[in-house]
Amino acid sequence: MFKIFKKSYTEKEKFQFSFLRKAKLFENLEDDELFHLLPYVYERKYHRDEVVFFTGDPSHAIYIVKSGIVGLKLDVADDFEKLMTLRSGGLFGDNAILPETNRTYTSVVETESADIYVIPKVNIEEVMNDHPVIKAKIMTNFAEIYNDYVTKLFKVYRTTVGFFDLNTVYSDSDF
Repeated sequence: MFKIFKKSYTEKEKFQFSFLRKAKLFENLEDDELFHLLPYVYERKYHRDEVVFFTGDPSHAIYIVKSGIVGLKLDVADDFEKLMTLRSGGLFGDNAILPETNRTYTSVVETESADIYVIPKVNIEEVMNDHPVIKAKIMTNFAEIYNDYVTKLFKVYRTTVGFFDLNTVYSDSDF
């Protein structure tokens, strides 16, 4: 069946769709699909050295950097090791799409301020439960993101053999 009257979107909505698609998690969602998320995208301003979330915190939202810089840091022996730096369009906290997860790293604002879009987990779950096609696309993108992480991990491991015991990554124990 053809839709004779296609929904039209405001320029602001079109900009938001385009911005959300910068994040790999949402890159292949159509406008009609992204529209379901828009009511739940909240903008929040953070300031230098403000922590967005700590390692171990419950994963209650996904974040996308609108402006500013956010550093993702791993807690190592009472210090922080930088994992990566995110700028406009950078998405973090994506494990919030999984049930009952906690943060695996700490995120900290590194510029004077940062405007960050926040999408609460409860709302993402609601959209995904109501729209199976959206859920399938997001989960496929999520799987691709984590496949890329594992591929990079193995590449680095091959060049620094002996730096850590890869067996501990794939064991059933929690260390």
